Amino acid sequence: MNHHQKFFINGEWVDPVIPATLDVINPATEEAYTQISVGSKGDVDKAVAAAKAAFETFSRTTQAERLALLKRILEVYNERFEDIAQAVSDEMGAPLSFARDAQAWAGRAHMESTIEALENYEFSHQRGKTMVVKEPIGVCALITPWNWPLNQIVCKVAPAIAAGCTVVLKPSEIAPISGIVFAEVMEAAGVPKGVFNLVNGTGPDVGQVMSGHPDVDMVSFTGSTRAGIIVAKTAADTVKRVAQELGGKSANIILPDADLETAVTKGVEGCFGNTGQSCDAPTRMLVPADRHDEALEIAKKAAVPFKVGDPKSEDTVLGPVVSQLQFDKVQRLIESGIKEGATVVAGGLGRPEGLNRGYYIRPTVFGHVTPDMTIAREEIFGPVLSIISYKDEEDAIRIANDTVYGLAAYIQSGDIAHARKVASRMRAGSVYLNYPDWDTNSSFGGYKQSGNGREYADFGIHDFLEIKSVVGYES
Repeated sequence: MNHHQKFFINGEWVDPVIPATLDVINPATEEAYTQISVGSKGDVDKAVAAAKAAFETFSRTTQAERLALLKRILEVYNERFEDIAQAVSDEMGAPLSFARDAQAWAGRAHMESTIEALENYEFSHQRGKTMVVKEPIGVCALITPWNWPLNQIVCKVAPAIAAGCTVVLKPSEIAPISGIVFAEVMEAAGVPKGVFNLVNGTGPDVGQVMSGHPDVDMVSFTGSTRAGIIVAKTAADTVKRVAQELGGKSANIILPDADLETAVTKGVEGCFGNTGQSCDAPTRMLVPADRHDEALEIAKKAAVPFKVGDPKSEDTVLGPVVSQLQFDKVQRLIESGIKEGATVVAGGLGRPEGLNRGYYIRPTVFGHVTPDMTIAREEIFGPVLSIISYKDEEDAIRIANDTVYGLAAYIQSGDIAHARKVASRMRAGSVYLNYPDWDTNSSFGGYKQSGNGREYADFGIHDFLEIKSVVGYES
């Protein structure tokens, strides 16, 4: 028996207050393969009340007790690892190898990083005669997206628990099944009643109710900038903390001293990963103007081997995008690139050859893109790369920073000191030099309209804490 049409509230699987269901679509087949229940205000009220009651005792647990709890959660997570990967593959079309090696792995890696951070975290320190104490902020509403479901669930739930908070989680209703499996993990790990609660539903009917709830002390949201603005406005009436990780349009500056073949090839791979559905994807590749055509040839050669197809096939590299809405959006933006005069180097409109069903996108590379084109400014969220020329380094930096977003930036150089110098001028929360490995101990979050707050490791724990000064602690 699965729990697809149940919510997890106060340690129990319960029916919604008002029965209502929503189909979950497999994007590879365009068919519903299960249904979830969708919640309403009554369900949110029940979950928040459970979290509020549990906070009274859980907030007073010791650091060692919370550490032991996180280790139990990690143990059960690893036991359910394959179930999690299968759920992600079904709900968002991720190829199984990617669902295992990136999606499910990310949840495990962030749990491990949070445990490591908590082991060394100092919740108080003395400053003169004052004791500065970091305390859990309270009941936290966590709203997570569909594109990296376990990454974002664990990046919020684990540090909240590490801090001593209680939570209500709303996963994306588009890809909700991995969140339900995660709730089963929490139950099996023995998380105390009310500490972790899950309510599925839509943004307006559940997410906004959570954001405005008077008994919620903090909202942590990951999603589009448009939705993030609504969350922040809704939360403002109750003056609660809002942490947001929003959209991105990240530049990848390939400096003249970089190996162009390697830099372009890896840049294509970085853009296309997760079928282009990553908010920090390097979607704007900036290359020296005198090597633009050479870069296009390299990018074309790099794009061709990306096999698009059935997520269950072992040789599939890219699956579909997650929904009809996303498919239509990506097609519209590819069409805008063509109409505005960019050169189609690879891919283009329509599905890949041989695929007439499923939300599959042709991996697309545009050349001769100018910074004012729609494809250079809007977040596409599909496997679409824009290659832009720059005159000199100052021009590259100007183009890279000329965006409302500031989530990530990428710098490629044969001289690490040179790369560091350019990195210091990027207005972005994360800057990646020469395609480094994923570091779950770094900070993650954005400048400008890419949000506020930071996730990962100790940075994540910090976001779920209030600071109290006990003045006169020593006389």
